[in-house]
Amino acid sequence: MILFTKLLLAHLLGDFLFQPNKWVVHKEANKIASKYLYLHVLVHVIITMLLLWDLKLWRWVLVIAISHYFIDLLKIYANPHFKNKAIPFFIDQALHLVVLYCCAFNSDLVGHTVGLIQEMNWPLVTAVVFVSYPSSIIMAKLLEGMSDRIELDHKSLPNAGKYIGIIERLFVLIFIILGRWEAIGLLITAKSVFRFNDLKESNSRKLTEYILIGTLLSFGLAIITGLIYLGVR
Repeated sequence: MILFTKLLLAHLLGDFLFQPNKWVVHKEANKIASKYLYLHVLVHVIITMLLLWDLKLWRWVLVIAISHYFIDLLKIYANPHFKNKAIPFFIDQALHLVVLYCCAFNSDLVGHTVGLIQEMNWPLVTAVVFVSYPSSIIMAKLLEGMSDRIELDHKSLPNAGKYIGIIERLFVLIFIILGRWEAIGLLITAKSVFRFNDLKESNSRKLTEYILIGTLLSFGLAIITGLIYLGVR
C-alpha cells in the first residue's frame, strides 16, 4: 500500500502540479509532435524515481513511463471525438491508476520497502496534495458544461474561487483527521453567509445552483479523501 501511495503521489505531482496548462494546450494542438508530451513523461520518471529512491526498480518506472506515454497519446487523439471533455479525462486517469496498481501490487514488489524518508506519513502527504490542485482540476472538468452557462463576474479576483476551494478542502481534511466533524458544519455555514449577499444581488438561479453544486463537490472530495486516509493510515 505504501508503494502504491508513493506511485499515486508521483502521478498527482507529475500530472497536475508540475504540468502547466500551456503544456496541455500544446499537446492537444501538436499531438505526437509536441515536445511537452515527452517532457511531461520525463517529469513523471524523475518524480517517481525520487520518491522510490531505488535504482533496482528502474524497470517498473520504465513500464509506468511507457504506459503513461501511450495512455496520454490515446487521450490526445480521442479528445476531439468527445463533446464532453470530462469523459476522456477520467478514462485517462483511470487507466493510469490501473497501471500504478498493477505495478505496486506485483508479486515481485510486495513487501519491498522503498523511499528516501521511510518515516514520512506518505498517505497524509498524498491526501494533502490531492485536495489541492488535482481536486480543483477534477472539479473544473465536472463543472465544465455548467460553467459555460454562467455569466462571468469580472469583479472577482483572478483564480479566487480555485484558491478558496483549495483552502476549504485543506480545512475539511484537517478537521476530519482531528475528528472535529462539527467544525465542517461551521465552515459550510460561514461560506454560505459570505455567499448569501452575492447570490441575492445576482438573482440568478443558475449561479446559485452552480455554486451549490461546486461547494458540495468540493466538500465531498475532501471528506472522501479524509475517510480514505483514516482507513489506510
